Amino acid sequence: MNVLGLSLAYLRAKPLVSALNLLLMALGIATITVLLLFSRQFEDRLTRDARNVDLVVGAKGSPIQLILSAVYQVDTPTGTIPYSFARELATQPMVKQAIPLASGDRYQSFRIIGTEPAYAELFGAELAAGKLWRDPFQAVLGARVANRTGLIIGDSFTSTHGLEHGGEAHVELPYRVVGILAPTGSVIDRLILTPLDSVWHAHDPSQNPLLARRAQTGRAPSAADLQVTALLVQYATPMAAVLMPRQINAGSALQAAAPAQEITRLLALVGVGLDTLRGFGLLLILTAALGVFIALYNAMQERRYDLAIMRALGARPLTLFLEVLCEGLVLSLAGALLGIALGHGVVALLGVLLPEAEAMGLSGSLLLAEEVWLLLLALAVGLVSALLPAWQAYRTDIATALARH
Repeated sequence: MNVLGLSLAYLRAKPLVSALNLLLMALGIATITVLLLFSRQFEDRLTRDARNVDLVVGAKGSPIQLILSAVYQVDTPTGTIPYSFARELATQPMVKQAIPLASGDRYQSFRIIGTEPAYAELFGAELAAGKLWRDPFQAVLGARVANRTGLIIGDSFTSTHGLEHGGEAHVELPYRVVGILAPTGSVIDRLILTPLDSVWHAHDPSQNPLLARRAQTGRAPSAADLQVTALLVQYATPMAAVLMPRQINAGSALQAAAPAQEITRLLALVGVGLDTLRGFGLLLILTAALGVFIALYNAMQERRYDLAIMRALGARPLTLFLEVLCEGLVLSLAGALLGIALGHGVVALLGVLLPEAEAMGLSGSLLLAEEVWLLLLALAVGLVSALLPAWQAYRTDIATALARH
């Protein structure tokens, strides 16, 4: 029997101990795999969604909340700002374009965003079917929205007021689907886009003082009356990055936040928790290493007579040394492969079950180069754990072992 076959035979002889050591190694590797997949996709998603946005302007409040709500569409807006400011800002020489966003309604779990066609262009979105909106209450669906809801061109649906469940349905103002966007891998995949007028007209006078004034006076609201939740700004000149945020934050009741800065802060906050969990994963791997060492060390004590017989039959000391090393490597490699598979499975499951993970586009199908290092780490752990027991096997004395039996 060769070295590998002999190692597998010894591992099968103690299935419970082998299974427990394999499971410990798998749990440690799985923990680190989940963290690697989550952190990589989280950082990639943050960077990808904000790469074309230089500045976000909104109501005073938390800068991170403003970025999360306006760029990533995962938080409540900080408030509303005058639409007239958006039109004025767009005419400034330092601004390439200012895209207004108006939110407040949803369909199922997907947000309805009132905006301009430039918003779709910002993410490089292309139509998979239909056309872009032209009139109020025409809607263009992101790829994930179309896939999850089953809506097609020509279908109608009713929005619900508010971003949380339990809001009032606007049954008297249905939306009609006129277009579906191709997948982009960005936030726009899970949004429903419509003209700004749709969002403004969807709220009745009892909920919107602006429209209440229109109902009382019979006068349509002007641009000075209308409100949006945020502006996404692109700079026309590098000097704007220095001057514009200061001007807006100091000279008005509005707030300006740079996505690049807030992403760095957010990743730093999240990184503390990820580092803690990564340390826990390493602790599990070290525990697995200790388990492999104890199992192999005890096996050597029980196996001394077997090893002596093998030596008497002509087995070389190096063969016994390699056999024990092979046991440690087999356990660690099997645990690492199981752990990586388990980690990908957990991430895939979270991406389906948790709305937040689904919104982030969390996927278990992504393969990372770091996983190769995890395999090498597991093999190194198995090798180090098996060195002392393997050395004991190498130094087995035939006469002494047979005399003690």
